[in-house]
Amino acid sequence: MSFDEQVITIAIAALATMATRFVPFLLFPDPDTAPVFVTRLGEFLPPAIFVILVVYCYQDELTQLSATTVIAVVAGLATAGMQWWRKNMLLSIVVGTVLYIGLLQLV
Repeated sequence: MSFDEQVITIAIAALATMATRFVPFLLFPDPDTAPVFVTRLGEFLPPAIFVILVVYCYQDELTQLSATTVIAVVAGLATAGMQWWRKNMLLSIVVGTVLYIGLLQLV
């Protein structure tokens, strides 16, 4: 791919991303006028996408039972527990990551 093609590809990706971010606000400037279907999607899609990401991350781990699997599950549960308790995403991610890396170093 030439340099010009790379620049065009990046520009198209950036415009598509911006369009998906801005178009809903242009179509429904007042949240009260948005259709019920769109409002429901806004409520249910974020948790559904999160579940899909969790399943994707654990798909290889759960097919085999090893020390790494236990460590990954423990760190994931600690991350979820920290998020439920403190409701701070950055803190939850840091605690889960530090716990995971720390446990991996011990094994």
